[in-house]
Amino acid sequence: MIPLLFGITLLAFLIIDLAPGDYFSTLKMNPSISPDLIHQMELQFGYGDPLPIRYFKWLWRVLHLDLGLSVAYRVKVVDLIGARALNTVILAAASMLVTWSLAIPIGIAVALRPNSFADRVLSFMAFFGMSLPNFFLAFLLMFAALRTGWFPIGGSFSVDYDSLSVSGKIADRLHHLWLPMFVLGIGGMASLMRLMRANILEIKQADYVRTARAKGLSERVVVGKHILRNALNPFITLAGYELGNLLGGAALVEAVMNLQGLGALMLDGVRSLDVYLVMGSVLIGSVLLLMGNLLADLALTLVDPRIDFTRLQNSR
Repeated sequence: MIPLLFGITLLAFLIIDLAPGDYFSTLKMNPSISPDLIHQMELQFGYGDPLPIRYFKWLWRVLHLDLGLSVAYRVKVVDLIGARALNTVILAAASMLVTWSLAIPIGIAVALRPNSFADRVLSFMAFFGMSLPNFFLAFLLMFAALRTGWFPIGGSFSVDYDSLSVSGKIADRLHHLWLPMFVLGIGGMASLMRLMRANILEIKQADYVRTARAKGLSERVVVGKHILRNALNPFITLAGYELGNLLGGAALVEAVMNLQGLGALMLDGVRSLDVYLVMGSVLIGSVLLLMGNLLADLALTLVDPRIDFTRLQNSR
């Protein structure tokens, strides 16, 4: 994981540097700002050194839990990410919970009755949901919310959020959460449902499933113990990737629906060429992705007896 993080951050730093200009290029076009002041700001925010020195200075600060200063916001990147992280985590966790709690049971139901009327209808809806872009669905729902007034059309909480009671704050968060949660969840639910259906249909034809039925086991035991347990393996791996998608998956939805989250913060950093803000977001996303894969690998050993880390190490 350490070499991977080093390679990801180095590559990201090089790609950002390839972008024409930087944050100070716009300031240099303003005649009211003196070149001396711009030079002082470059030194203050760590832009005065050559690229390799800037990268290794940033890397040294990261080892001390310091992600640098945001030149656009004039504050520490750690403070910016900390202030926005809660909104993104709540949105991603809620959408993931709803998506998985609906997609997996529906996928199981249609796979156990393939080519039925319900299977065809739900499969059509799944393909429609996968083909519908998130930003377009967000625009449609915002338009509907504007016409009906049932839901807020933007933001993560109301203006008077701080004056509300604890229960009022929870209700206000939920009220603002419904639309973006639905937008993020609809595409993921469709793909997960199709994946679960395909896995079960494939496993139903496996030899060990036919053997289990031949032994006289009930259909409930065959489905619950032999089919579902093996069909869930790809979903455990997929769940690991979901941690990395906390940042990237919600970025476009947050930008369209004006949500104060990490995705919108990273887009602001890209637009303003705020190098250390972008690098902080890339680092957080990379750590979440790698930790998610590690946790998924460990979880697979609990549900799949064919995976044995001790045996793998001995074979090496």
